[in-house]
Amino acid sequence: MKKLFFKPKTPSFSFVHHHPPSMPGTPRRSNLPDPRNVEEERCIAEAEALILKWDSETSAYAKVTSLFFEDKTEAKHYTNSVILLQKAMHSLLSNNPSSEKLILAQRLMQMAMKRLRKEFYQILSMNRAYLDPESVSVRSSRTSIHSSTSDYDEEEDEIRAAGDSISEVELVSSVAMDDLRTIADCMISCGYARECVTVYNSIRKSIVDEGIYRLSVEKLSHARLNKMDWEVLDLKIKSWLEAMRISVRTLFNGERILCDHVFSSSDSIRESCFAEISRDGATLIFGFPELVAKAKKSPPEKLFSVLDMYAVTTALWPEIESIFSSDATSAVRSLVLTSLQRLAECVQIMLAEFETTIQKEASRLPMNGGGVHALTIQTMNYLSTLGDYGGVLPDIFSRADLPPSSAGLPESYLYSPESDDSTAPALTARVAWLILVLLCKLDSKTKQLKDISLAYLFLANNLRHVVTRVRTSNLQYVLGDDWVARHEDKVKRFVANYEKMAWREVFASLPENPTAAEARAVFENFNHRFEEAYRKQNSFVVADRELRDEIKGSIARKIVPRYREWYNAVVGTVGSVREMAEMDFVTFTPLDVDNYLANLFFFRKSNSGVSSPASSVTSSSHQRRILVHNF
Repeated sequence: MKKLFFKPKTPSFSFVHHHPPSMPGTPRRSNLPDPRNVEEERCIAEAEALILKWDSETSAYAKVTSLFFEDKTEAKHYTNSVILLQKAMHSLLSNNPSSEKLILAQRLMQMAMKRLRKEFYQILSMNRAYLDPESVSVRSSRTSIHSSTSDYDEEEDEIRAAGDSISEVELVSSVAMDDLRTIADCMISCGYARECVTVYNSIRKSIVDEGIYRLSVEKLSHARLNKMDWEVLDLKIKSWLEAMRISVRTLFNGERILCDHVFSSSDSIRESCFAEISRDGATLIFGFPELVAKAKKSPPEKLFSVLDMYAVTTALWPEIESIFSSDATSAVRSLVLTSLQRLAECVQIMLAEFETTIQKEASRLPMNGGGVHALTIQTMNYLSTLGDYGGVLPDIFSRADLPPSSAGLPESYLYSPESDDSTAPALTARVAWLILVLLCKLDSKTKQLKDISLAYLFLANNLRHVVTRVRTSNLQYVLGDDWVARHEDKVKRFVANYEKMAWREVFASLPENPTAAEARAVFENFNHRFEEAYRKQNSFVVADRELRDEIKGSIARKIVPRYREWYNAVVGTVGSVREMAEMDFVTFTPLDVDNYLANLFFFRKSNSGVSSPASSVTSSSHQRRILVHNF
């Protein structure tokens, strides 16, 4: 009994068979050849001629040239012959397992696979520049390539027809991709998928890794990252933001397109190849945000870098989800989602730290005449920039409950009536709460002021700055018009209280119906009260021009008309303005009072370059008396 053992690379071609013993009475076989054997022998003979022609070990010509580069038609004929050879082998194995042709076919198959493996490697290697992810991405979309059902010849016709309208790079890229797919389809159908995949993964993984390196994304440990200065880390974050866009839209997308095209005949091979090629690069770039989120260094500006990372990742998530859509790449999707969660937690932690910073601010800087405090400016700069991230903040804030301290916040602080977004209340409440914390802190700082009128002016100035920054930034969409209107009303109440406390003695110095006999006493009292109030108030500051004009106008409307009425009544009894000017108790004309109030809160540059209040009322009044005498 004769035994034959074949150990080809494909399990389907491994077999062990025995020659069946001759049975008594078995009829003799016909001498006519089996048509199936004739067809099989023809296929093997045709394949043998072509395979031996392109065998590097038997042909010097085949050693120095490429089948697919030399003749596309013959290359197509070669792969078709190999596929027919494989079918002949299956037929022989089923119908005539003792045929010696089976041994020859198996040897030819191994020679063909060796040649195709070499062609596959050459195309991948020699066309690295044309098969870079950017060129592949430009050529086509993943969907259109994956859904394409046109055969090799049809694609060749389409490429030639479009040759005038596409670049040389795109043309070479298209031809190379189609050649690779032709070889991959042949090798996979013949049971040599592993050999094909090994070559592909080796070359394409190096390209992805090189692409990540060129994007300046490096592997960092927690320990190394924590030792970095913030300036260095911030530069790496900025570099990562650009690398993230390029890697998703060009690098990984291009590899996805190429992999889908080359291995279009097998879903499982396609997905496993892409997973293997992209795994390390994806882990490196998609894992970076989590490292940053866990870094110990947390300067205030880190918040905006983290928000930038969150915004970019969120914007790219649909593309990431599409590119890494298979079960084989599910770990990559999980990594991206984890990074988003860590970034969101980092934002929440940093805002809590920012709130604590406001509450613990303990500087005892001069109030600068009741002007806008540095804490107000810094806080509103911070929050105004935060308002620019309104696209991602609702999602971040919806992941966590409001801080416990906001439980006592009035309902009107918690949402914007203009917003229909169900996630907006969390963001609105958080920003409103931070502003309320600031205002409470400012209110506590008024305890440093001994003058009650200055305290009210200080609160008016700072709240006006807050409202202005809200109204002129994206915070207006976060907090809404109702919030702005209510806080503008509060500014008006602060201003009214300031006027009442600062100028009430001046208001009271002008009786409703004074008699002529009271003229000296009334004028002297008014002069004293006005000069005293003006000297004090002119050292105060109102930075906002509109608010400054509103306050001056309001004070003038309460003082000037009443003073003019009294002044004109006295002029009527005296007889002329000149005679009034000669009275030593008359210091101001109504025009003087109006002009002084118009110059209230006016600051100018001194010789030293430091802002200083305008000239005092005493020296000015002396000049005014000269003008009156010259009238």
